[in-house]
Amino acid sequence: MSTTTEIPVTAAPSIGSRKNGKNWHGTKKAFRPNAGLTSYAKRQELRKHQDAVKELEREMKAEHEAERQARIQRIKDRREAKEEKLRYEKMAEKMHHKRVERLKRREKRNKLLNS
Repeated sequence: MSTTTEIPVTAAPSIGSRKNGKNWHGTKKAFRPNAGLTSYAKRQELRKHQDAVKELEREMKAEHEAERQARIQRIKDRREAKEEKLRYEKMAEKMHHKRVERLKRREKRNKLLNS
């Protein structure tokens, strides 16, 4: 007792045999030389859109780079201030605090004049 389940077979619509008999070749589509051509106005519109996108990308990259540089500068400033503070603390160990304050003011003046 064997029961066979029949599977409905849906065949692709048959095109028929090729006229030249080369059934192993794929079917070709009609040659349409004007299919890919677009009007000049349409190409200009597309180019304008692409230019706008590129400009936006450039602006975004520049903004990102500016933020990155600002972050780097903040880190450098913080390190510099920390080193300067340590240097003044070491000076304060050796000499009087009033003299250290006087040197600080003098260095700050020189820094402002030189920059």
